[in-house]
Amino acid sequence: MSKTVKIEELAGEVMKGLTEYSKLATSDMKKAVRKAGNEVRSEIQANAPKDTGAYAKSWAVKKMKESSEKLEVVVHSKNRYQLAHLLEYGHALRGGGRAKAKPHIAPAEEHGVEGFENAIERALKG
Repeated sequence: MSKTVKIEELAGEVMKGLTEYSKLATSDMKKAVRKAGNEVRSEIQANAPKDTGAYAKSWAVKKMKESSEKLEVVVHSKNRYQLAHLLEYGHALRGGGRAKAKPHIAPAEEHGVEGFENAIERALKG
């Protein structure tokens, strides 16, 4: 849809268009952040070592900060962060030797970053 604009009003119209684009892009970014956080949590839960299942169920996505321009989320294990580190990287055993590492957080994070970048590209292309 085209519109005739006087030269004196051009700067205002350009700013109006950029503001509208900015709002749409910000909305798309926030959606991509939420989706990436949920996908990372789901992948960690699916690939987490299963003993009782409590560890896998303990993962959550928490909104840290949100403003009109940004959204920050964190994926974390509620009350089990020490266990997450020991399982991800392995640990020394009491009787000697070492428990094998079971990486399940880092691969989920990598997939989350890829998915987030792809979602941003799709959103900005239109």
